[in-house]
Amino acid sequence: MTATSPTEHIASWYAASANPAPSRPPLEGEINCDICVVGAGFTGISSALHLAEQGFDVVVLEASRVGFGASGRNGGQIVNSYSRDMDMIESRYGTETARALGDMAFEGNRIIRERVAEYDIACDLRDGNLFAACNAKQLKGLREHKALWERYGHQQLELLEGSAVKREVNTERYTGALIDHSGGHMHPLNLIQGEAAAFESRGGVIYEQTPVTHLKHGDPVQLTTPGGVVRATRVVMAGNAYLQGVVPELEGKSMPCGTQIIATEPLEAERAQALLPNGLAVEDCNYLLDYFRLTADNRLLYGGGVNYGGQDPNDIEAVIRPKMEKTFPGLKDVGIEYAWSGNFLMTLNRLPQFGVLNDNVYYAQGYSGHGVTCTHLAGRLVAEVMTGRDERFDAFAGLPHLPFPGGRMLRVPLSAIGAWYYETRDKLGV
Repeated sequence: MTATSPTEHIASWYAASANPAPSRPPLEGEINCDICVVGAGFTGISSALHLAEQGFDVVVLEASRVGFGASGRNGGQIVNSYSRDMDMIESRYGTETARALGDMAFEGNRIIRERVAEYDIACDLRDGNLFAACNAKQLKGLREHKALWERYGHQQLELLEGSAVKREVNTERYTGALIDHSGGHMHPLNLIQGEAAAFESRGGVIYEQTPVTHLKHGDPVQLTTPGGVVRATRVVMAGNAYLQGVVPELEGKSMPCGTQIIATEPLEAERAQALLPNGLAVEDCNYLLDYFRLTADNRLLYGGGVNYGGQDPNDIEAVIRPKMEKTFPGLKDVGIEYAWSGNFLMTLNRLPQFGVLNDNVYYAQGYSGHGVTCTHLAGRLVAEVMTGRDERFDAFAGLPHLPFPGGRMLRVPLSAIGAWYYETRDKLGV
């Protein structure tokens, strides 16, 4: 979040189909509040709403627009758990940490559904997502994944093998799949705008086009913007991949990464249903995975790829369309009407970073591609820790995070080399 950040949503299908939302004015002058949240994405708005429900006086500062970053332009998939599986968490950090995180692994999904129901948010929420195996090794991994999640209490899973996959995805590409019936998908920009409106209905205030240019630690914390100053007893830093330069100590152990999405022209209803007969959202099991789903107006949204460092490719359609056609060869004649990219924040261990600086500046970030659900969990945990219930927040805050090898100069090329290695293994099925 810098003074040079864009101030409007990018040209995506989400922005073009968003529900009407107010344009909120920037901050002018000096104000005081209990809690200032920096960033109006899912982490920031989830935190702000939970805190406002607890009776706190909360102000949100957003450099651009509500949902400008990953929250308003992601794949729209509600995927449970984290970017690392529970067995890795258990083996690396111990059974106590694994049990604590495992008990929360499916909570973010439930929070989204609670918000949609309680505040009547129109975001085209649909049930079900599917993990697709591209080879025998990945199918074996899905069997193990099912058993692992069931060990942590998640029972709404269904394994498909062989031709049964085509019941859900009409492609020859997959050898098996795992359906999570509790997952789903939605219009993420409409969800975040609906949650922002819910926060405002609780007395909260959002200032858009208000980048934080300087943070001064103290009691209170002082946040400077181009038009004013906020003094807050406590602060929540929730800028994720779009939080640059304000709190440098949060940047060394994470890296912005870009992903791209295309949206087709609207398909005839029969043709759309033939692709995904039951309307599930899909992601494959590759290291650099593809993900796709149908929208309410029968477009296919198809995303994939990762650009380390967050740089946009010159031609998004040229990157993503071949992936779509590999999965659905019958779409070679379909027009692409939207193509966009966005950044998420990746950590070295692929687990989120929670913590506190100087006793009153809290942060939650680095969801590594699994942010839709975990951001909603983060908001609840931030509210818990600020009301004296710190056990669950501390389960994440206690995770060790190391800097990327090579530092800021070499983290991008070294990560790209690692991704190439795993992508090659996926192609070979080993």
